[in-house]
Amino acid sequence: MNNANLTTHTAQKNTLKHTLSFSALTLAVLIGITGCSSDDGKNGVDGIAGTDGQNGTDGSNGNPGFASATFILANNGETNTGTIDLIDQSAAKLKTFNTTANEGVAFDSLGNLLQASDSESGSIKTICQLANRADGSSYDANTDREITGANTTLVNPKGIAVAQKSGLIFIADFGAMQITTFGATAAGNATPLGATITEAAPWDVDYDETNDRLYVALTNGDVAVYDNFVGGEFAAMPSRTITPSNNDGTQISVNIHGIVYDSNTNKLVLSDVGSASDATDGSLFVINNASTADGLVSVARSIAGPATMLGNPVDISLEGSDLRVAEKSNDAVLVFSNIFSGESGDITPDLITSTIKPESITKVGMQNVMADISDSDTANVALLGVAVSSNPGTTGETTGQISRLSSQLNTEIGNYNAGQTIESVTFDKAGNSYTTFDNSTTSIGGIVISNKVAINRDGQTYNTNQDSVITGANTGLISPKGLDVASDSGMILVAENNADTPSISIFSTCTTGDASPLMTLTFANGARPWDVDYDANTDRAFVALTNGTVAVFDEVKSKLMAGNANIAVEDRLITPANAGTAVEAPTNIHGIDYDSLSGSLILSDVGSAAVADDGKIYVLNNVAMASGLVNISTTISGPNTLLGNPVDIMYTGTDLYVAEKSNNVVMRFNNILSIAGGDISADASTAFTAPESVAILPAWLNQ
Repeated sequence: MNNANLTTHTAQKNTLKHTLSFSALTLAVLIGITGCSSDDGKNGVDGIAGTDGQNGTDGSNGNPGFASATFILANNGETNTGTIDLIDQSAAKLKTFNTTANEGVAFDSLGNLLQASDSESGSIKTICQLANRADGSSYDANTDREITGANTTLVNPKGIAVAQKSGLIFIADFGAMQITTFGATAAGNATPLGATITEAAPWDVDYDETNDRLYVALTNGDVAVYDNFVGGEFAAMPSRTITPSNNDGTQISVNIHGIVYDSNTNKLVLSDVGSASDATDGSLFVINNASTADGLVSVARSIAGPATMLGNPVDISLEGSDLRVAEKSNDAVLVFSNIFSGESGDITPDLITSTIKPESITKVGMQNVMADISDSDTANVALLGVAVSSNPGTTGETTGQISRLSSQLNTEIGNYNAGQTIESVTFDKAGNSYTTFDNSTTSIGGIVISNKVAINRDGQTYNTNQDSVITGANTGLISPKGLDVASDSGMILVAENNADTPSISIFSTCTTGDASPLMTLTFANGARPWDVDYDANTDRAFVALTNGTVAVFDEVKSKLMAGNANIAVEDRLITPANAGTAVEAPTNIHGIDYDSLSGSLILSDVGSAAVADDGKIYVLNNVAMASGLVNISTTISGPNTLLGNPVDIMYTGTDLYVAEKSNNVVMRFNNILSIAGGDISADASTAFTAPESVAILPAWLNQ
């Protein structure tokens, strides 16, 4: 806590000693947490023969059992500020990470941690794939990113809530007395999407995304409720205000900090620190019917008193009906089981774990279990549509545009402009787009990362309050082409095609600006890549080379995690062949998609870039460990195919979409692994200006 809200360290220590002396029951709980098994009591006195003896004394209770889970605990004491601990369900420390931030924590749908900080200037940091990071590691600008600067208006950001589906983050800014909203992929000195002024300084927020309702904990003891918050463009005024009260209608809240909305029960749980200088006056409140509650609301349950250990409960996290409390003044994590039921009063926590100055707590976010869009793991995947980028040779009205087409290719359902001369586009499992661009005049390339383009950015363009970009001399990006995203590993793999430093450059999905690659993959004989497909199941990268071959790199992520900065040469090289003879020149592979289910590799060959009728599609079987000449099992080519320069492809698990640039068409070939091939027409097609890349958009992206 800050400024006038802080007590001295000495006073806190003295108050803690006083608090711990309040109750023998509290002491018993503290003793009980030292071990998981219960202790046997003393044996009773033997009775006289023929009569019962005296009962023995009861054994001490062991720790209560909680469902297995992991949580993030942010620290903000003199000796540990800027660190977070990964803890288990009983608050045992698993590892520590130095974020350099000190306030509220939340997770996005990709497993990245967002943390507010007011230790220096106000900022929001995104820590990439935190659960996979090593114990003792730290924030790294090449891996992570930060929103900070004068344009952000951030002063003292505290609690954070994330709208997973809409890709927004809401920050309770205590110092600015406002709720500040950004797009989840914004970075740097970004201007907020919205700033909602509050009647009192806010400390925390929670968001009901199903009903588009924002709950804000205010330090005057109220909860501000905003209905239709996003739909109403970050409503300026609350729809109503909830004031916790007793049965007589008298306000009992003083200084609300933590807030959690439980959609299953339509209840709010609140923590109230009371006076920040008093280590004994904290409270917990449960509010029923939260979605419609208004005015003075009699609490369904209140917990306060010396046995509770509640002094400054600055944050709370709800897992099922177990409430975890970051109790700052008394240096503990408290767990209250069955928070929604039971009597009010001076209730002893079910578990008390000592820790130093906890500031915020949240459960580690669950990652989306679906495969990345380039990693087909099921047949007949349902689609929202197909994304296609446009890259005409001369700048025109479609330059920089990413269009969303229906899966039947007969309707445009949306479009977004990345604001660059774009090459290839792909998406992560949150529906954010990653788009390569280059500039032949400046010889500077990069990657545009845009928020929720797969779902809801219709008619919009790149904007720093939602989006970010990776570019600059350190990136080594000059002429980037195809790319792939491994969401669960936080990796972007980019095919850098320039003649002097051809490579696959691997960047963090969370980085921004002039970041250096985390690792590079280079090739024998200076071969130049056009596209890459990373298979997460096998940790293997397949690279389409413009000399007509495919480079294969094994154990990519494993080598990155082991500290390797460069893999100097491919593990294997595949050369497509017919009857044991390599495909004749000109051969120039561009599009590539590996299917781990069948072990098949699908390739597009543009042949001569100057010829509009010599393109081909190849299918190669059993390539997982293949090397050297590999016979093509299926070839699609000829005038009926309209294949001239098929610059990109993507497989759905059944069908193949093709971006055919020279003939200005996007096509779909059905059942690509089972057809005979030959000079066949596409099963669906549509005219499209200079299509450069194609990516499927699975329906689950909109869940």
